[in-house]
Amino acid sequence: MSYGDKVVLDGIDLDVPEGTVFSLLGPNGAGKTTVVRILSTLARADGGEARVSGHDVVTEADAVRAVIGVTGQFAAVDGLLTGEENLILMADLHRLGRAEGRRRVAGLLDRFDLAEAGPKPASTYSGGMRRRLDIAMTLVGEPRVIFLDEPTTGLDPRSRHTMWQIIREQVSRGVTVFLTTQYLDEADQLADHVAVLDHGTLVAQGSPEELKRLIPGGHIRLRFSDPGRFDAAAGILGQAQRDDEALALQVPSDGSSRSLRALLDRLDRNSIEADELSVHTPDLDDVFFALTDKDKVR
Repeated sequence: MSYGDKVVLDGIDLDVPEGTVFSLLGPNGAGKTTVVRILSTLARADGGEARVSGHDVVTEADAVRAVIGVTGQFAAVDGLLTGEENLILMADLHRLGRAEGRRRVAGLLDRFDLAEAGPKPASTYSGGMRRRLDIAMTLVGEPRVIFLDEPTTGLDPRSRHTMWQIIREQVSRGVTVFLTTQYLDEADQLADHVAVLDHGTLVAQGSPEELKRLIPGGHIRLRFSDPGRFDAAAGILGQAQRDDEALALQVPSDGSSRSLRALLDRLDRNSIEADELSVHTPDLDDVFFALTDKDKVR
């Protein structure tokens, strides 16, 4: 996919299992939104093939649109209408009958904790309420696949966690969620599968745990209050990195329970006890910075 001479996407290959959360990560300008636009039939790729729920996004675009819902980076809410009227408008666009449309609207207002705010203009809603209304509007048509393009940008922590609960609820109903996000902890919390996009190219794919194992740096930190025990531990743990000022040792580890038990067994055999122990494993932040162009991160 190119815009003029600029290549935005270059030969990416994605396979998203049904009823899961798939998260696409990448720096600003990596091509995440372009992927969403192609898969939701809002843009046409220069080549290749893409299918959503078995339907080709080019030759069966209407069938794709019938099974998807899209929530963009900015809430597509009409502030002049009430929350209820926004949902009714979506029900009418989906050509639902009056009774069925009102039933779905009432159910969504209740499910998204907007029943009390429903009769009020959407312009009076907080950012979190507008985001919840935006996703509720996406769900009026009961889509089987939902594209969420950075849905929690700008939300406070409480609103973000509410949004996470909504996403988990949809997946529990068998819905497939395609999520792009700038928040790596969000992908770690929600995603069954993660792909990292950089310069329009996929640089890694896998579960969050699989991706974390790609990055070195896991370790166990031992801290001592007694200099003698500190020196003794350092003597038997030759690979440990010393912090003489803090009386702490950093021992390389893959974070597994097996490596932790092996370390504790070595200390026990030598009658050495640490005052504090903590296990540190790479997180998705480490994965992101290791695999993407750091000069593009904002």
